[in-house]
Amino acid sequence: MKEKLFEDFPPTSNQDWESRIKEDLKGADYIKKLVCRTVEGINIKPYYRAEDLDNLKYLETYPNDFPYVRGNNIKNNSWDINQEILVDDFEKANEAALHLINNGVNSLSFNFSRIKVINREKFFALLEDVDIAKYVLNFKVGGKATVFLDFINSLVRSRDEEPGKIRGLVDYDPLGEYTSSGGFYESEKDDFTEAQSLINCAESYLPGYRVIAINGTRFNNAGASIVQELGFSLAIGSEYLSKLTDLGLKAKNITNHLQFNFGTGSNFFIEIAKFRAARLLWARIVEAYSPDDIESAATYIHAETSTWNKSIYDPYVNLLRKTTEAMSAIIGGVNSLTVNPYDNIYRQSSEFSKRIARNVQHILKEEAYFEKIVDPASGSYFIENITDSVAEKAWDIFLNIEEMGGFLSAAKDGYIQSEVNKTADIRSKNIEKGDEVLLGVNMYPNFDEQVKDEIDISLVHKQDRSNIIENGQKSGIGRGAEEFEKLRLQTENSDSKRPVVFMLKYGDLVISRARSVFASNFFACAGYEIINHPVVNTIKEGIKEAIESKADIIVVCCSDNEYILIAPEVFRELGKKAIIAVAGYPDSVDKLKEVGIEHFIHKKSNLLNELKKFHRILKIVND
Repeated sequence: MKEKLFEDFPPTSNQDWESRIKEDLKGADYIKKLVCRTVEGINIKPYYRAEDLDNLKYLETYPNDFPYVRGNNIKNNSWDINQEILVDDFEKANEAALHLINNGVNSLSFNFSRIKVINREKFFALLEDVDIAKYVLNFKVGGKATVFLDFINSLVRSRDEEPGKIRGLVDYDPLGEYTSSGGFYESEKDDFTEAQSLINCAESYLPGYRVIAINGTRFNNAGASIVQELGFSLAIGSEYLSKLTDLGLKAKNITNHLQFNFGTGSNFFIEIAKFRAARLLWARIVEAYSPDDIESAATYIHAETSTWNKSIYDPYVNLLRKTTEAMSAIIGGVNSLTVNPYDNIYRQSSEFSKRIARNVQHILKEEAYFEKIVDPASGSYFIENITDSVAEKAWDIFLNIEEMGGFLSAAKDGYIQSEVNKTADIRSKNIEKGDEVLLGVNMYPNFDEQVKDEIDISLVHKQDRSNIIENGQKSGIGRGAEEFEKLRLQTENSDSKRPVVFMLKYGDLVISRARSVFASNFFACAGYEIINHPVVNTIKEGIKEAIESKADIIVVCCSDNEYILIAPEVFRELGKKAIIAVAGYPDSVDKLKEVGIEHFIHKKSNLLNELKKFHRILKIVND
């Protein structure tokens, strides 16, 4: 019966599908119409089928099998729920740690960026009543890693804990420090000697502790592409392996005490592919060192939600972004995850936002059952192919850096910084034009939102957030939304009244409404007040209503063939009282310009540049 059924439905090849699609396109360009090209340079096809898996060699592997594409877990997809504590008062930090533990967090990150001096007594007080054998303890301490490793060891001995059960990280990362500051903690030689000592110490008395961090998050938050973040991070890891094995360490000992920290952004499927590709490629790199134990080629990955795509306007959208970002990381099989509070980019996060951030992970684990299935992306035609594409692109970047002499050499030559900035600039321009959408920022803004009293301006305009140095200067935009946010804050802080935009709709009901919606969203991105008046029956009526509105900008919204009849009359009557703009770019644009109309807003407009121009005309800012 089954054979007869399949005979009625003969197999169809990819070639058959392609032929049918091209026939349906009737001569239109297949690539332009249906293939999406990402900023990573990856072509996303409109469909994927079983044939697309034929050349993927790792598909027959199981979870926890080399090269670990399918992750390190066998029975479930468990991950550690992490939350960060900024330490400025040790007693309060201890209270915060106990509070987080009581609310389901099993991995704590203590950030010591504000603390210059610490002793053993204060460190012990910080972890009072914390079960150090039960929870993962991470310390963001940079160049003070040796001191903190000694503190941890002392605490373990004082509590008579079993050293092998203690897990966590001290984030010693001299190559990351060079990328961030243009210099090392001490010097190149001293820092790598220190890294060697840290690994030897951890190997001797804290075998479960990781002491070297590879912080790909700095590339992610600077606007780098996904494949750049991965390629650069792999290059850093390879440099550590090379230099530390030259100092006499075994590859196994290095990798067992090394951790990758990646950002996770909102490109849902490609982010999933990144984490899977990271394990694949790192396993190949470690394999080249012929480690004593192939299991040492497995990767420990921590993920943290990105800052690049977050916004101070419509901030609850950040919560939605972080949710999908967390999903990508978990489906991708990370070992631990930090979901940052939705408001951390513009103020000291509230207890509410911290709780919501924790509960995003709790919901995914406890209610959505993301913990139950190992490598849920396995076998997906699309994700498996994207994993392969991300791996290929990232590997090309890695090999290019190796040809330059390794990551440090490439960084000293300015290559790393230049490449990140090029991509960030492309992405920023895409946001300016609306090709890359940030909801609430360059599309569908909250029209009447005011934020100036809610934000800490020193955080909002923290331009060194990218942590990338080029020619001795901090470079890169901190977040993709910043330029739009500055524009809107200028409107909020302006001494003059808030600009008013009147939508003069006439003629065809559907077209005039559609164009008024577009124009309303356009000007609301700068924080202008929008008057979306109903469609008028006569031009005289529209002009009367526009005058009564006392609008600064009047946008004519109608069909293309009506503009030449309507817009000139509107300009003659109102051109001296307000700025006249046309919603669209009709064939009559040259004739309209001859009349004196200068402003045309449409989908191909550079949204940011146009709004800056209106800002100058309205004297919200000066040239």
